[in-house]
Amino acid sequence: MTNNIPEFPECAPVSLEMRPILHPLFKALSPEISEFSFANLYLFRGVHRYAMTIAGDGLIAITGIDSGAPFFMLPFGLPREALLKRLFQRFGRMKAATAPQAGELQRLGYEISEDRDNFDYLYSREELSKLSGRKFHRKKNLVNVFVGKYGFEGRPLLAEYAEDALSVNEGWRREAAFPGDYEAAKEALLKMDALQLCGGIYYVEGRPAAFTLGEELNPSAFVIHFEKGIGDYKGLLQFVNQSFAAILPEKYGLINREQDLGDEGLRQAKESYKPVGFVRKFRASLPGQ
Repeated sequence: MTNNIPEFPECAPVSLEMRPILHPLFKALSPEISEFSFANLYLFRGVHRYAMTIAGDGLIAITGIDSGAPFFMLPFGLPREALLKRLFQRFGRMKAATAPQAGELQRLGYEISEDRDNFDYLYSREELSKLSGRKFHRKKNLVNVFVGKYGFEGRPLLAEYAEDALSVNEGWRREAAFPGDYEAAKEALLKMDALQLCGGIYYVEGRPAAFTLGEELNPSAFVIHFEKGIGDYKGLLQFVNQSFAAILPEKYGLINREQDLGDEGLRQAKESYKPVGFVRKFRASLPGQ
């Protein structure tokens, strides 16, 4: 066992005590896939029942359950073939496989399929910060409406403003038809420092109205984990999106805004910001399953 992570076939639920070993490993990996950050795994551990195991030769695997169906993920590479087979036999399917992993798994005889609902959306930070040109005309108009109509202020989302951000999250939950990522966002705001998350909070007419929260995913990409707004302020979220992109360091050429999960409305919203690409993910399973 290493830092509370047992050897396969034993698994241990993701805990904050695992961060000292997992966070540096993810950073060294320089992942493109949004799931592969410690903060993401920790904050969504309840939804996906994430657990960790060492799958031979020190290779850490992530296990979980979605809708009653178990799965595993291998962010740090594929293990030896015999152990890989045991993982498939126990968990049935692999999620978040990269394109190179999918090619190797197909060569080994596993069935591969694209997981479009979980593709991460990638945007140009510069484009989102400027909203120039015809393709962003409607977005820029909404930002202009917001700026012209309301008194507003944006601040870095420091711990001293966490209560204000939590009030936005509570207001969002009251307005939302489904709980969505409310619990994960709440915990993220309470543990920003421990998880090394950063973001911005926005006030309209002196009242907290929106926040955004994310982290560096790799040296050239920033991932947005949460973005929420409340109140009937036309153009608020478009302004938040543009404003936060504008203050991100230039080294982040890309902003990863995660997946649409197959939600048609969310897909249309994400596509309306004209992604410059996607992080493609694949599923793998035993033949015939």
